[in-house]
Amino acid sequence: MNKTIKFVFFLAIAAVCATGCVTQKKMTYLREVNAQSADSINRHFTSISEIVIKPGDELTILVSALDREAVAPYNLPAVSYNSPTSTTVQTTLMLQTYRVDEEGNIEMPVLGKIHVEGLKRDEAAEEIKKALEKQVVKPMVQVNTIGAKVSVMGEVMRPGQVPISNGRLTILDALAAAGDMTPYGRRDNVLVTREQDGKLEFARLNLTNQDIFASPYYFLQQNDVVYVSPNKVRAISSGNIGLWLSMVSTVASAATVIVTVVNATK
Repeated sequence: MNKTIKFVFFLAIAAVCATGCVTQKKMTYLREVNAQSADSINRHFTSISEIVIKPGDELTILVSALDREAVAPYNLPAVSYNSPTSTTVQTTLMLQTYRVDEEGNIEMPVLGKIHVEGLKRDEAAEEIKKALEKQVVKPMVQVNTIGAKVSVMGEVMRPGQVPISNGRLTILDALAAAGDMTPYGRRDNVLVTREQDGKLEFARLNLTNQDIFASPYYFLQQNDVVYVSPNKVRAISSGNIGLWLSMVSTVASAATVIVTVVNATK
């Protein structure tokens, strides 16, 4: 096979490799971060200890004090009937949940409505404690959110919902819980969708850049949606595979014709 034939085959192989390879650089998170950049990052980094309460959230509230009878009305157990037509009531040890209404309030026994929207769990507990101090001596309040989650979609190993179990979740935590990105996910183009004050917000994050730590979307909020965009390789392999196979086939056919012509002229 002469140099012309080798060159044609080389072009065919190069075309395939150019569209099928993902460089290590593009797959690396935070590639600009090093020890020297730590000071700059910390100057702009704002730690958010946990999520804030929003309308639609479900809360459990535990009230305790030295006088157990005084706090009993605030710790009502969950109640259910054995069957739809039964009059027998079944109680469980699980506390009742309080749903935050559209105005950001919860309705508690005796206390009535308490506004908790925009508060962290400890701040909500403090508001409830202040209301209780008028009726209970030295009350203690614990507030927990249940069912808080974010959705992770796109080019990740395990798309789905990720729970916010300890009150806080970063975008890196969410991606790790989803099995990390696939080799086809764009680290420089991650979309976060968030509902804030009745409106949708959108942000595109570059996870290869240290500026991610200063983003208000680094710490996720409940019901956020994280979408990892596919790179060009995925677009080619999923949408245009027939086109590229046709191109390779055409190049191979051209090479065959050249071989035939060269052999015929010998």
